[in-house]
Amino acid sequence: MRAEDWQRIEGGGIAVIALVIAIMTGAGWPWWLWLVVFLLPDLAMVGYLAGPRIGAAVYNAFHLYACGLLVVLLGMALGESGVITFGLLWLVHIGVDRACGFGLKQPEGFEHTHLGRIGRGRG
Repeated sequence: MRAEDWQRIEGGGIAVIALVIAIMTGAGWPWWLWLVVFLLPDLAMVGYLAGPRIGAAVYNAFHLYACGLLVVLLGMALGESGVITFGLLWLVHIGVDRACGFGLKQPEGFEHTHLGRIGRGRG
């Protein structure tokens, strides 16, 4: 197996584990709020309005496992289950992205990732 395949498997595993823990924390949110929080990291795509180099940097900053982990740790320090769930859903988002092959972006453009090309131009 290629290294990229291992990273995709790892992403899927992280997504599943983080989702199970998020459900167990029981933040008591309605289903639609789970969906909104899950999608929030992709707001970082707005960085691409400033060009591919800045866009990639902003997108990547919000798609590091460390970001979600820091939010989880903050929630644990504060004793806030909602903050913990927020961080866990951030990890779920990143894990699902990795499992689907959407890696960290390269400055050449959105379709260039550390896991290979995405979109129509791949191949």
